[in-house]
Amino acid sequence: MSAETGTGPRRHAGVDGDAAVRAYIAEHAGDFLTELKQWLAIPSISADPAHRGDVAASARWLAEHLRGTGFPVVEIWETAGAPAVYAEWPAADPQAPTALVYGHHDVQPADPPEAWHHPPFEPVERDGRLYGRGASDDKGQVLFHTLGLRAALAASGAAAPPVTLKLLVEGEEESGSPHFAPLLRSRLDRLACDVVVVSDTTMWAADVPSMCTGMRGLTDCEISLYGPDGDLHSGSFGGAVPNPAAAMARLLAGLHDDDGRVAVPGFYDDVVELTGAERELFGRLPFDEDAWLATAGSRAAAGEAGYTTLERVWARPTAEVNGVWGGYTGPGGKTIVPRSAHAKVSFRLVAHQEPGRIQRLFREHVERSVPPGLRAEVVFHGPGVRPCFSDIDAPEVRAARRAMERAFGTEVLFTREGGSGPEADLAEILAATLVFVAVGLDDDRIHAPNEKVEVDLLLKGAEAAAYLWSELAGARSGAG
Repeated sequence: MSAETGTGPRRHAGVDGDAAVRAYIAEHAGDFLTELKQWLAIPSISADPAHRGDVAASARWLAEHLRGTGFPVVEIWETAGAPAVYAEWPAADPQAPTALVYGHHDVQPADPPEAWHHPPFEPVERDGRLYGRGASDDKGQVLFHTLGLRAALAASGAAAPPVTLKLLVEGEEESGSPHFAPLLRSRLDRLACDVVVVSDTTMWAADVPSMCTGMRGLTDCEISLYGPDGDLHSGSFGGAVPNPAAAMARLLAGLHDDDGRVAVPGFYDDVVELTGAERELFGRLPFDEDAWLATAGSRAAAGEAGYTTLERVWARPTAEVNGVWGGYTGPGGKTIVPRSAHAKVSFRLVAHQEPGRIQRLFREHVERSVPPGLRAEVVFHGPGVRPCFSDIDAPEVRAARRAMERAFGTEVLFTREGGSGPEADLAEILAATLVFVAVGLDDDRIHAPNEKVEVDLLLKGAEAAAYLWSELAGARSGAG
């Protein structure tokens, strides 16, 4: 196990300046929240064409804010969809590493409006929380970086950050980032970096700070099995011709083996296994399985044998049957051999599983499993979302962990998440290590009415960001 998995924050050469960082953040917290409220008031809903102008206004607001922060280069990058904002602040040392902060300025729709305690785009503070659409996902977590940068520069007296700092804040994440990968490829020369910092995830709890190190990917499909040209009388034909509904039942029942593993040949070939250190750190999280089951409304945990519930949710791939239908489902009986049967199936993927390969393997599996006389059709809904993963022993991850521990004053543990965004594209196209530094909570109600963020955690995020750049510079030079 790495020395970085010890039981407390490590003293650092820059710790004498930490008090100055905290003092700056405390002094400027009011101004920071005022600015954040201005940004949250812009309803930048990328999924709704009626708000296209608001998404553009959100980009303009952020660009102006970044100029006011001191970034010498700030640009709005138009795409075929919504605009992204790019900013750059070169380090004084041309040999310093380059860090890119990724986030998004678009937000989810606020429906249903009647479920909000207050208008979703009129942000309010109450009991140490800031309520409003985008407060946690992702405007609040983008903006704490600017407060942290100002605090770091004020505390050090430097005119530039110790790393070349770039920001890329897209406007379509909540719509699936359809134009993001092409944007990365077209601007590769401008976006070149050593590490990508993502602030769009959550921690375990307010009193148990943690870093995400991986997000699962996804691909999903609809399966159709076709048999006779029309429904047949089961007395005349039953038992003598293949039954699509029965074949579908066998296909789905055979999707897992007795140990809960996905029974598609080749499915696990590329899976990155959990290390002993990761499993030990997961095991130290205060997870109450009974409470988790109660939240889910389930009576039992289940899944792949040999793994804990958290390991199954975060670090193991899955296959889920989302729905099944076919034949007669109305009142009373109708004794038929149905002409067709259908099902929806989804796969959650982990590094380094590629959605395209899983789609091919599953199509081949279905073709092998269907008896003669039936025709199978498997339609995947798009190319899928790729998983992402960061090694907990990577120097950049260890540096970010030190920054978080300096801010929170306690050990930072590791988590993963069940979903994913464009992070895999960032890591692959930019050939950079992913680092997740975020302070959201699972109860922030992102994507739901009454989204909120804990104000004190946003300020802790700013403090962690203030320390992050010197930690990354030290890690690259060997001082970390």
